[in-house]
Amino acid sequence: MTENEMTLALIKTLKEGKKTVFQEIINELQPYDLAQQYQYLPAKHRNKFLLYLSIEQLTYLIVELDQDDQLEVLHKLGTEKSSKVLDLMENDEIASLLTDVDPEKVNELLSEMKQEESEAVQYLMNYPPETAGRIMTDRYVWIPKHYTVHEAVEKLKHFYELAEYLNYIYVIDSEKKLVGVASYKDLLLGKPTDKIEDIMFSRIVKVDVYTDQEEVAKLINRYDFISMPVVEEDGKLVGIITVDDVIDVVIQEANEDIEKLSASGKAIDFNTKPTIAAYRRLPWLILLLFIGLVSGGIISGFEGTLEQVVALAFFMPLIAGMTGNTGTQSLAVVVRGLVSQELNFKQSLKLIFRELLVGIIIGIVCGILIALIAYVWMGNIILGLVVGSSLLATLIIGTLAGTIIPLILYKFKVDPAVASGPLITTINDILSLLIYFGMATMFIARLT
Repeated sequence: MTENEMTLALIKTLKEGKKTVFQEIINELQPYDLAQQYQYLPAKHRNKFLLYLSIEQLTYLIVELDQDDQLEVLHKLGTEKSSKVLDLMENDEIASLLTDVDPEKVNELLSEMKQEESEAVQYLMNYPPETAGRIMTDRYVWIPKHYTVHEAVEKLKHFYELAEYLNYIYVIDSEKKLVGVASYKDLLLGKPTDKIEDIMFSRIVKVDVYTDQEEVAKLINRYDFISMPVVEEDGKLVGIITVDDVIDVVIQEANEDIEKLSASGKAIDFNTKPTIAAYRRLPWLILLLFIGLVSGGIISGFEGTLEQVVALAFFMPLIAGMTGNTGTQSLAVVVRGLVSQELNFKQSLKLIFRELLVGIIIGIVCGILIALIAYVWMGNIILGLVVGSSLLATLIIGTLAGTIIPLILYKFKVDPAVASGPLITTINDILSLLIYFGMATMFIARLT
């Protein structure tokens, strides 16, 4: 059954009030597909859709929705149902849901929850957004280091429903400080009487509660962990971050970088209203508009050169466009690379040198090609040399600009993605026009 056929089948069951048939269809869906079907439904059928779902199914649904839709669904459910749903949700997911929500609304939602769950969520929300403390979960299994393998396994069995992941058991001392970690494999291969402190790993990779979430994602990727322990300054274990949370972080950070690269500011998706989308894009574009006026000033300054060699105008957009394109390509390479690794001075120089060679190779190939085209078309070998050498020089400069600018920002602890594509393109436009008309003016006597 296709998604469209499934949507039509659900609408039919809702109209006819066939709750049993509705559940048969829903039971075949993954949480993501359940959320998709909810969003596909016309607004008039959504309330009944929610009414037919169990508390567990409502929890699966809400977790997969965007923040605005999550709040809308909770509002539709009413106090009693929404409190049950929130109690079932992971505390880190609730903390994420309540980010940037009006404080009064936050208090209203938290007051509906069980006191223990509400306090756990408030504890997470004390940490700054996008830190390890904000995205960690307190649903994990810990054991004292004096436990035996048998005792550890019995505790695992007891808490299997509560814990989000059972791949690792975290070992603490009498002060609740993290001292080791044991995997499910270690327990399986160990003897029931073995002491946990004898089989655990004591060299632990962990993060502080204030560690940036992007750094956590890098560590989990580096070590291929399924979860990462989170400790406070004194070494006390307070939570773990699981790989599914890290995937969400990676997607979130990637979306933020794309928004900055495109100079679109805050998130703009398919559902954003035209007026809001325009409002979020305009500030950057207006700034770039005024910077772009410099390009017009350069062209005006070389008006005499253009009047004498009108053919130069034909190649002007090509020179500027190619320079902006290669700069944006280098920018994307650098920003993408910085997400997965940190660069020191030596590595930065190596990257700059590599991109310089890339710029030279691209510049030579494209420069020769456009020089031949200009010569064959215009019958003027000097014009071909001017256009070709200008393109060579500007492509090298464009590549270096797209590499060096984000590295400088990274050095000064500024998000490299703010060196957005449009900004790089505009700067390269100015440089390329200066080089192009400068060289043309030098050879003006040979061109006319």
